[in-house]
Amino acid sequence: MNMMEVQNLCKVYEGKVAYRALTDINLTIRQGEFVGVMGPSGSGKTTLLNLVSTIDTPTTGNILIGGKDPHSLKINDLARFRRRELGFVFQDFNLLQTLTVEENIVLPLTLDGESVKVMDEKLAIVAKKLGIDHILKKRTYEISGGQAQRAAIARAIIHSPKLLLADEPTGNLDSKSAKDVMETLSTINQKDGTTLMLVTHDAVAASFCNRVIFIKDGQLYNEIHRGESRQVFFQKIIDVLSLLGGNAHDLSTIRV
Repeated sequence: MNMMEVQNLCKVYEGKVAYRALTDINLTIRQGEFVGVMGPSGSGKTTLLNLVSTIDTPTTGNILIGGKDPHSLKINDLARFRRRELGFVFQDFNLLQTLTVEENIVLPLTLDGESVKVMDEKLAIVAKKLGIDHILKKRTYEISGGQAQRAAIARAIIHSPKLLLADEPTGNLDSKSAKDVMETLSTINQKDGTTLMLVTHDAVAASFCNRVIFIKDGQLYNEIHRGESRQVFFQKIIDVLSLLGGNAHDLSTIRV
């Protein structure tokens, strides 16, 4: 089954000079896939993520998630759709400083009025899965970046979303924490069958995906599929990135 279908998607930002961020994007992500989106700064990859995540609206074209068009929903229904069907992981974690780790994680369930008993059960499962059950009572400033990102992932998956969207989730982490986070996302994808879409400029992070799509100047440029070896896939990603051009510092090329 197709989890997400993007059909003839265009996005133009109006201003003194209209800026066309995306042109005629067609993309299908099947249920259970782990897809990476890469491209130089300004290529349109974040715009694509913002449209899929319903933060922004398309100029023309359609986006279907689980067969539904979220952009056609009324504002309250859209908020509910976003809260129940989607999960989000951001570069800067977006945890609330005033809450403990566990309060942050159960936030989506709190907003949906879930019972305390159900919240506690779901929290125990997700915290154990992510190896953060020992830090639940801590505040966000008492934990490391890697732990914070795992807490953010726990919050993103506690309501079992159909589609998990990650925007540069390793951007603020050292290489060991980054690898841990990517292994965590990979496990969620393989064991729980969660569909993932990852926007990244990091070839190491992208090498954990099944398939990587490259965007250049607002258009689909190329896509490559992973075989058995992550190392070989990493090298393929590096090769495409070097053809893509863009600023060298946009794209990290650290060995896996």
